[in-house]
Amino acid sequence: MKLIEAIIKPFKLDEVKDALNAIGIEGITVSEVKGFGRQKGHTELYRGAEYVVDFIPKIKMEIAVSDDLVAKVVETIQTSAKTGRIGDGKIFIIPLEEAIRIRTGENGADAI
Repeated sequence: MKLIEAIIKPFKLDEVKDALNAIGIEGITVSEVKGFGRQKGHTELYRGAEYVVDFIPKIKMEIAVSDDLVAKVVETIQTSAKTGRIGDGKIFIIPLEEAIRIRTGENGADAI
């Protein structure tokens, strides 16, 4: 099992979610996060004062999948989240040692 974490642009969330649903992914955790990479943020003007916005709003998606679905999920996220501009995001693939469904006690791949 793997945990796939994807950091994407907020306006791409619905497109990515729909694409993942289309390939049969049923469970996704979504968080609103802020951060920066090479983008570094930008300067804004507010009430006559300039200030630097260091952290840019992003969406973090977490998806637990069996090993055989990893490549398909990563490809789906890449194609549906890509705009071709800086700040499209990142995908991280993390080994998932165990998963347990609280309601039923199922574990492993049965729990995801």
